[in-house]
Amino acid sequence: MTWTHLLESIHDRLAPTMAKDFPNLPVEKEEGCYYYGTDGKEYLDFSSGIAVTNVGHRHPKVVQAIKDGADHLTHGPSGVIMYEPLLTLADRLATIMPGNLDCFFFSNSGTEAVEGALKLAKHTTERPYVISFTGGFHGRTLGSLGVSTSKSKYRKFMQPNGLTYQIPYANPKACPEGEDVGEFCVKQLEKDFQTLFEHQVTPDEVACMILEPVLGEGGYIIPPKEWLQKIREVCDQHGILLIFDEVQTGFGRTGEWFAADTFGVTPDIMAVAKAMASGLPLSATVASKELMKKWPVGSHATTYGGNPIACNAALAVLDVIQEEKLLDNTKEVGAYAYEKLQTLAAKHDVVGDVRGVGLMLGLEIVNPVTGEGDSEGLMTILQSALEKGALFYFCGNKTEVIRVIPPLTMTKAQIDEGMAILDAALTEYEASISVS
Repeated sequence: MTWTHLLESIHDRLAPTMAKDFPNLPVEKEEGCYYYGTDGKEYLDFSSGIAVTNVGHRHPKVVQAIKDGADHLTHGPSGVIMYEPLLTLADRLATIMPGNLDCFFFSNSGTEAVEGALKLAKHTTERPYVISFTGGFHGRTLGSLGVSTSKSKYRKFMQPNGLTYQIPYANPKACPEGEDVGEFCVKQLEKDFQTLFEHQVTPDEVACMILEPVLGEGGYIIPPKEWLQKIREVCDQHGILLIFDEVQTGFGRTGEWFAADTFGVTPDIMAVAKAMASGLPLSATVASKELMKKWPVGSHATTYGGNPIACNAALAVLDVIQEEKLLDNTKEVGAYAYEKLQTLAAKHDVVGDVRGVGLMLGLEIVNPVTGEGDSEGLMTILQSALEKGALFYFCGNKTEVIRVIPPLTMTKAQIDEGMAILDAALTEYEASISVS
């Protein structure tokens, strides 16, 4: 079948919930920071497969590692057999993880890593309840969905279990002018904890708290480090395990290996995935060996987790990040991109807040009259940018934030190219609404 016929059949053959997304761009190849469309056009990618291809699309070292791996093994399952890439990867990861997090349960996706983290916390504490934070996204399976609140439509008809409680995520924008943002957010957090513990659940019944150290799908909110430190303090005070969902922030996205390093707060358990194997399905629930030993054999298992080819790819990812000094590049190019976005914000009335850390940046699109998030305008801007040769993606509760999450290999020249396209798309949109 031709591409045209395949695209015509997309809604007949794929579930709408899978096929109905932006922009359904037909591509035939990816390379570095670019997609190559079936229309013959080149598209500069500011989505990196939704924060997956941190080392760039089809990095030669990753491709070669996949080929080499397939020459030996295509499947585990770990435990039934044991193989070198799995053990080597665990050893390598232990050297870059925060604190004493050095023991791994490998799985396939972010939601599986989160499910494992929740199960580990409940089993080892023998406590029933979980606290998560409003706006967080942790996955779409039922356990992960029970702690996800980025959009209510994800939970519709799902009846998430009643063993979870939510309190607000940090909201730096709400800080009154002249006040210290860190102090403001900590005071609000203390009030939220007091209300929760006095009226809904006692802290000694809580197994864990789970949060994204940078809010991802919920809008790219960057909390003050003092806010994260206070959460760590409250967990320690009550024997509650702290889980960081670093599915999106991990493997260099914030300028360090993990956001835990960026903010100087070490969790008890981490969930990692996405960029771990540059597009191959691989994730992990991570904790100290002391904590993992309390999780007895058979209480959790996997058929596909820790696939040998995916482990080979992950080892190559670690090599590339280190050899090409991508953490340094992320800090330098991320700061440069942030300045460019600030320039766009000063120039365009439809741009609200600009926020970010490393190469995890968000640009809020607002109605210039009301100041409210404008999802319709955002989608118009994204479509215009795509037509001009740059692919951006969105996030936020109202789909009001443009994500700027390119591969960590991106150069300042490519940032300039993408920002020029985004500038033109914003200008075009503002001209259209001023006419109407």
